[in-house]
Amino acid sequence: YSSSKAAILAMTVSTSKDLAPYGIRVNALSPALIGPGFMWTRQNELHASSGSPYFDRDPEKVAAGKIGSVPMKRLGSIDEVLKSVAFLLSSDSSYTTGTNLVVDGGLSSGLKA
Repeated sequence: YSSSKAAILAMTVSTSKDLAPYGIRVNALSPALIGPGFMWTRQNELHASSGSPYFDRDPEKVAAGKIGSVPMKRLGSIDEVLKSVAFLLSSDSSYTTGTNLVVDGGLSSGLKA
């Protein structure tokens, strides 16, 4: 995961520099802990059943632990991710290129994940 994520972010920066002279903006979006929904529930079930010492065996405790690690103490919504995409596509972000918009309730604390 880390290698592919780093590659996407590096390609975002590189491509943004190549295409900026043509008025084309290139950005990335990194959402984290978005839910509720099937993917959120399934991920917690898989983590709980993984046998990892980092996760409780109870999916609800796994979920609570993840949410507890978010400074805003809640999941993000799909609507919040869509609004971030809409911002990047709008003229409000006309001077924004080569960046990664992190939508994670403060989980990464400003690090470009």
